[in-house]
Amino acid sequence: MGEQNSLFFVGNATTVLRLGPFTLLTDPNFLRRGQWSYFGQGLVSRRLKDPAVGIDGLPPLDAVVLSHFHGDHFDRVAARGLDHDLPVLTTPHAARRLGRRGFRETLGLRTWGQETLTRGEASVTITSLPGRHALGALARVLPPVMGTMVEYRANPTATPLRVYLSGDTLVHDELREIRERYPEIDVAVVHLGGTKVLGVLLTMDGAQGVDLLEMLRPRHAVPVHYDDYGLMKSPLSDFVGEVERRRPPVSLIPVGRGETVPIPGRLTR
Repeated sequence: MGEQNSLFFVGNATTVLRLGPFTLLTDPNFLRRGQWSYFGQGLVSRRLKDPAVGIDGLPPLDAVVLSHFHGDHFDRVAARGLDHDLPVLTTPHAARRLGRRGFRETLGLRTWGQETLTRGEASVTITSLPGRHALGALARVLPPVMGTMVEYRANPTATPLRVYLSGDTLVHDELREIRERYPEIDVAVVHLGGTKVLGVLLTMDGAQGVDLLEMLRPRHAVPVHYDDYGLMKSPLSDFVGEVERRRPPVSLIPVGRGETVPIPGRLTR
C-alpha cells in the first residue's frame, strides 16, 4: 500500500488512494464473505468475497470519500471501526445519516460542490459530480449518489492529477457536463456489476461501462464493484469483452483484491 500516487483495491468499491502526502479511503465495505449487507428498501445480499484487509490493516487516513449510503458502500463494520472524527465527504443525505451514527466530521457536498485538503504546498480537491443510481420512478426510492473528481496537486502550479470515481451511477446525459468541465481525466475508477433488482438495472453493466468511457474519455480505467454480491449480474468479463469489441481510447488497469497499481498522470511542471 506504500506506493506514491497509487490505488490499493480492498474489494467491492473500497479502495485506498495515495496521492502524494494524502491517503483517502473510498466507499468502506469491510463485511466478510457470507455476511449479509442491507441495501435499503428491504433488499439484502450476502457478500461473496472477503475484503483484502480489515480496518485494522488500513494506513492512517486523511478522509473518506463516500458515493452514497448503501450497506455495500458504508457497512456496520465501518460504522463501528472507523475513527468518528475522520472527515467523510459524501452526499448531504449520507452526511445526515452518518451524523446520527456519531461521525462528527461529515461534509455533505451538493453536485459540483467541493472541498480542498492541504498539506504544505500540496492539495487534494474533492468535487461532487452528477450520479443516478436508477432512472425513472425507482430513482425516488434509492438514496442520492454522487460521482467524485479527486484532483491532486503537488504544489499550486502543478498539473493536477485527476481521478474520477464514478459511484453507483447509470449512464445519463448529465454526465456529459463532467467532460465539459474536466476534458483531461487521468484515471476513471468505474463501478460496474450490472446490479439488478426485479430486472431493473441499478449499476452499470459492461456495455454501460464502455458508454461511460466513450463519453468521458479518461486516459486509463480501473474497473471495480463487479462480483462481491449476488445482486451483481454482469461479471468483469462483460466489461473487458465490450472494451475489446468497441476499443474506446482508454487503457485498462486491472487490479485484483490486495493489489496496488500506480495512478499514472500527465507530465507535471
